Amino acid sequence: MKTIIVNGTVVDTEPRPHVVPDATVVIEDGVIVSVEPRPDDRAEDRPDDRAGDRAGDSAGGWAGAWEEGTEIIDAAGGIVLPGFVDTHRHVWQSVLRGIAADATLGAYLDLVLGTLTPAFRAEDVYAANLWGAIEALDAGVTTVYDWSHIQLTPGHTDAAVEALRESGVRAVFGYAHRGTGDADRAEDEVRRVRSALLPSDDGLVTPALAAWGPVYGSVEAARADWALARDLGLRVSLHATGAGPVERLHDAGLLGPDVLFVHCNGIPDESLKLVAGSGGTASVAPVVESQMGHGHPETGRLRSSGIATGLGVDTVTDAPGDMFSVMRAAFAAGRAGQAAPELTVSDVLAMATIEGAAAIGMDHRIGSLRPGKQADIVILDAAAPGLAPVHDPVAAIVTAAGTAAVDTVLVGGRVVKRGGRLVGVDMDRARDLAVRTARHVTTQARTTSAR
Repeated sequence: MKTIIVNGTVVDTEPRPHVVPDATVVIEDGVIVSVEPRPDDRAEDRPDDRAGDRAGDSAGGWAGAWEEGTEIIDAAGGIVLPGFVDTHRHVWQSVLRGIAADATLGAYLDLVLGTLTPAFRAEDVYAANLWGAIEALDAGVTTVYDWSHIQLTPGHTDAAVEALRESGVRAVFGYAHRGTGDADRAEDEVRRVRSALLPSDDGLVTPALAAWGPVYGSVEAARADWALARDLGLRVSLHATGAGPVERLHDAGLLGPDVLFVHCNGIPDESLKLVAGSGGTASVAPVVESQMGHGHPETGRLRSSGIATGLGVDTVTDAPGDMFSVMRAAFAAGRAGQAAPELTVSDVLAMATIEGAAAIGMDHRIGSLRPGKQADIVILDAAAPGLAPVHDPVAAIVTAAGTAAVDTVLVGGRVVKRGGRLVGVDMDRARDLAVRTARHVTTQARTTSAR
């Protein structure tokens, strides 16, 4: 299957964000083949029976460039860019939207993980993960790292993975062994996920280990987690803030290029040097970190330390679920209080795409429009209110665009959003499941708390 995106203003992100005006993107079997200026051919030479979703007369100029059956996507008046990469999100919390808007981190942990989590059944996790993945795709997030700490039973795990697969999003399923009982059972479950659920590293959904230690656990627990992950070829992600966690991992010999540090607020400079020296990466969730009181988002310090840094939504319990909001928060936080700010819109777009891909170890597959990479692509309607007129496409993406401007989304070359509407998913069913799940979870939690 071949797809050609024509007439769009392409914004690629590798090696740095740059603009290719009036360009074409050729995709074959889900992989990007080329990105180049449109050839100056005659429209009347086009085949008449080609497929196409926005392909009108303006899609001309491609005589002989395709065979019959090629799908033509006319991106005239649009901005074509790599899909966004969300490096840290608790997808299952989609049904708890806004429930902890005023909460500090401690209050969030008490309410969401302490009170609400036990009320989730396996079918609730399915509904929540499906709705959260749909929300991501609708906003142009084609890859999400799902830091999933809702593993109350193996059935909960299976439901989470099933929903991610059904949605069509590209996902890293970060298994966090919460609620699985003893350590042996947790290890058995991780091995089951790796061998039975997600055995391949080339699929749309791939596995990772979301670890608690040494911030929320002991160094000994961290040693066991890291040993398990490395035995199974899994990358590790952990929450880390303040002084201590990095040094403890360093002293235990656990640092490495397969470790993703989330948040990193208040981590000392010496710790950042250790992370950078090990090849470790970072994820910043600037909206949640600012609102919950984690501390100032560390985008500037992380990037100046040479650490590949991505962006994350984290949780919609108190934050929006789109990367446009996250990019703007990162941009503002990175420049606040600086007379001569160094952080640019190009830096922020890189964090939301190619650097984010590097942070989760997938920059060889996604994050830019380089030939050979997966065709995870977003087309923005540059004529949308609030976005037009566009003087600088990169600035427009970071400072002005929103979910309403997301016209088309492709994941692995497959169109999942077309003309501003998601396709291939039953939205009414997914929404109904999410609403019913939210009602069940909150009602059950209140009932349990009242006993």
